[in-house]
Amino acid sequence: MLKTTYQYEQTAARLVVEGFPDLSAGHSSDAVGILSSWRLQLVGAPELEGTRDHLEALMAAVMPYARHRLSGVQRRFGQESGFVSIGPNQTNHLLELRSSREGVEPLQLKLDDAELADLVRCLDQLRIDTRVKLTWTFPEDRPLQRQEIVDRIPLQKRLGPPLLAGVALACSIATAWLVPLPQEIKETSPAPAPVEKPETQSDR
Repeated sequence: MLKTTYQYEQTAARLVVEGFPDLSAGHSSDAVGILSSWRLQLVGAPELEGTRDHLEALMAAVMPYARHRLSGVQRRFGQESGFVSIGPNQTNHLLELRSSREGVEPLQLKLDDAELADLVRCLDQLRIDTRVKLTWTFPEDRPLQRQEIVDRIPLQKRLGPPLLAGVALACSIATAWLVPLPQEIKETSPAPAPVEKPETQSDR
């Protein structure tokens, strides 16, 4: 049985997977139903390789992290004790890879936006490739929860405008209480003019 190799390449990343068809599942000769090895080459980093568990951990951490970053949500993905974790690092992204071998120090890679995008494209091409008949165990993509989108705005920015509006309203009310009301002015009607009586003959 011949080994099948597929390569997914972008400017800053290249992913190579090798495997065999699963004849018991009726796969064709060019399918990969049993993954034997994979290799990942990132610009400025040593070549990475591992088992299927390592590849799934990489996909399970990197792909949802990129989706959240596109929506403005910055959070870390991957377990600290797992094979892969990725999180924001100032303006870049810190990818940490841990070997299953004892005594091997974790490998930390700093990726910029372009390098992260190329890595995601390679992983996505692998995932949607119909020739690769692997059933991935990581969760499917789901829309972001409303709370995650709300939390991307810092608390100061969320509370700032309502707080300023409340202070302005309180100042307006206090000013209205301090300013005395104008006193009521009573209007007086003018006194009637004297009426001259006509002279009679007895007065002459």
